[in-house]
Amino acid sequence: MKLIVQIPCYNEEATLALVVACIPRSIPGISKVEIQIIDDGSTDRTVEIARLCGVDHIVQNGRNKGLARSFQKGIESALALGADIIVNTDGDNQYSGGSIPDLVKPILEKQADIVVGDRKPGDNPEFSWLKRQLQKLGTRVVRNLSGVDVGDAVSGFRAYTREAAFTINVMTRFSYTTETLIHAGQHGLTVLSVPVETNPTTRPSRLAGSTYRFMKKQIVTILRSYFMYRSLNAFLWAGLIMITVGLLPVLRFLYFYAIGDGEGRLQSLVLGSMFLLAGYITVVIAFLSDALATNRRLTEAVLERVRRLEQQPSASEKQSDANEPLRIVGRSHDSV
Repeated sequence: MKLIVQIPCYNEEATLALVVACIPRSIPGISKVEIQIIDDGSTDRTVEIARLCGVDHIVQNGRNKGLARSFQKGIESALALGADIIVNTDGDNQYSGGSIPDLVKPILEKQADIVVGDRKPGDNPEFSWLKRQLQKLGTRVVRNLSGVDVGDAVSGFRAYTREAAFTINVMTRFSYTTETLIHAGQHGLTVLSVPVETNPTTRPSRLAGSTYRFMKKQIVTILRSYFMYRSLNAFLWAGLIMITVGLLPVLRFLYFYAIGDGEGRLQSLVLGSMFLLAGYITVVIAFLSDALATNRRLTEAVLERVRRLEQQPSASEKQSDANEPLRIVGRSHDSV
C-alpha cells in the first residue's frame, strides 16, 4: 500500500522544511510513504528547500496557476506514480503531519473513499468570531448541497483512495475544497470527517485578500458546482414558480373580462404575460442545462477511463519486471 503526501506550494520556503519533517514516513498498514510537492511558480527557494529536505517528487508549474490547478496536477502525478492513497496538505504548516495516520485509517479499514480533516473551525480560537460563523454557515450549505456529512468543508487536509482520485475534475482556479465535495456527493462516494490537530497560524491565507473576497469566491464556486450537477432542480423550480405567479394576474384578467369588466385591467394581463414568458424561458433553460450536465457526466466518465488507460503501461512494466528473473532462470536451465 503506497501513500503519497502531496503539498501544493507557492513561496513556502519559510515553512516547507517543518511541514516535510512532520510527515511520518512509517504508518501502520502503509508499506511506503512518499512526499510530493507541486511548486506553483514560486519565486523564492521553495524548490531548493524541497530538495534539501529529501522530498521524493517535485512537480513544477511553469507559472502561477492557482491552488486548484496545482491540486489537480498533483493528483494526476500521484496516480501516475502508483499511489494507492493520496493525502493533500498545505505548505504553510497549518495542519499537523501527526494527524496523517488518523486521515488514512478509515480508508485502510475500507470505510471511506475520501476523508476530510476537521479543524473544528467553529471552536478554533485562531479564527475571528465572524470567520467562525461564516465557516459554520459555509459548511452547512455545502453539506446540504453535496449530501455528504462533513464538519469542515473548506479543509484542505484530506485523504483520497486511488479510485476516488480517478474521478476528480476541478474546474475552478480558486480552490478545490467545496467543488470536490459536491462532486463526491454526486458520484456517490463515501466521505468521512475525522478531527485533526492544527498548528498556530504562520501567515494570512493567500486564497483571498479578505474574508469578503474569500466568501464571494466560495459562493460563486458553490453555485457553479450546484448548477453544474443539479441544474434541472434549480432552474425548473424557479421556472414553475414564475409560471404560477404569472398565472394569477392572467386568470384575474380573464375573470373580469368574462364578466364584462375587463376594461382598464390590461396591467394584470401584461404583468402576468411577462412572468409566464420568463417562466417558460427558465423551464427551457432547465432542460438545456440538464442536457449539459448529462454531457459533463459523460465527459467525466471518459476522462476517468482515459486516466485508467494511462496507468496500464505502468502496470504492464511492473509485471514485466516481476517476470524477468523467471526468464533468466529459464535460459540458465537451457544452457545446462
